[in-house]
Amino acid sequence: MAALACAAVPARASDAAVVLAYPRLGPGRSTATVTIEQFEAHIKELKSGPYTVLPLGDIVRAMREGKPLPDRSVALTFDSGLRSIYRDAWPRLKAAGLPFTVFAPTDRIAAGNADYMSWDELRQMAQAGVGIGSQGAGDLRLATTPLDRAEADIQRSMDKLRAELGAAWTQRPLLFAYPYGEWTRVAAHALERFGFAAAFGQHSGVAHASLGMFALPRFALSQSYGDPDRFRIAVNALPLPLRELVPGDPIVRDNPPSLGFTVDPVVGRLDQLSCFASEQGRAIVEVLGEVRVEVRMPGAFSPGRARVNCTMPGPDGRWRWLGVPFFVPEP
Repeated sequence: MAALACAAVPARASDAAVVLAYPRLGPGRSTATVTIEQFEAHIKELKSGPYTVLPLGDIVRAMREGKPLPDRSVALTFDSGLRSIYRDAWPRLKAAGLPFTVFAPTDRIAAGNADYMSWDELRQMAQAGVGIGSQGAGDLRLATTPLDRAEADIQRSMDKLRAELGAAWTQRPLLFAYPYGEWTRVAAHALERFGFAAAFGQHSGVAHASLGMFALPRFALSQSYGDPDRFRIAVNALPLPLRELVPGDPIVRDNPPSLGFTVDPVVGRLDQLSCFASEQGRAIVEVLGEVRVEVRMPGAFSPGRARVNCTMPGPDGRWRWLGVPFFVPEP
């Protein structure tokens, strides 16, 4: 599916992109559902605003090759293989000319559940140019699943996608979305060995190569986070380029965890950087020198998924945004 450049004037080159992750679309009050009205408002904003909506594979390829992207590049993604993607999202995105990617958990496709797509439906989208990525085969929890079982699950998913979709799956780059946004450094290395080019979580932030191609963020949208003003903040966000991120693995071994990173000097002064920890509120931010940041949590995280979001004002009224995921094992 061809990319659609929505800007009316040539945009500046960039090295980052905003990747959006959609859950279920449709009616209902569930916070995990984006309403059709919200989704149509998002499409209208992307069509009318200064954005360039690109296939996710093109964004990953540019990042890996060090090639520039248009400023305000955006990619749309959908998880879980739900039928609402085929029934509600695809017709609207096709009419708008906007590319997108579906991350498919293969055991759920054609599993006899009316909530999920069939292989025929997924194949129709793939043959029409929709990007198809993997989300594993079964109910994969990479933060807790032993490596041998995780690798078998990933291989089963790849084999099924190749058998059902043929060339539409085997084309590069291969992309992966971590189920539930959970991952470990060991799992990321396994995906790289399997030939994947990038993997995405569900922590907020702007995708940038400095984060590592197997720890890329996505803004996860929901009914409560899908209003137009919040959507505009997300799609206009800027990266917080960094290096020397500690810890290098989301698994929390000492709770509360230490968090530190060195920011690219291009960002400028860090006196307006704020960080917020899950269920705890504002964290303590200490800037060492001009570019090193140390973040201290108010308290320990509860077992399960957690994250820290760091933001600061950027140019042109935009916000720089960094999300760091954590996972606390059950005691």
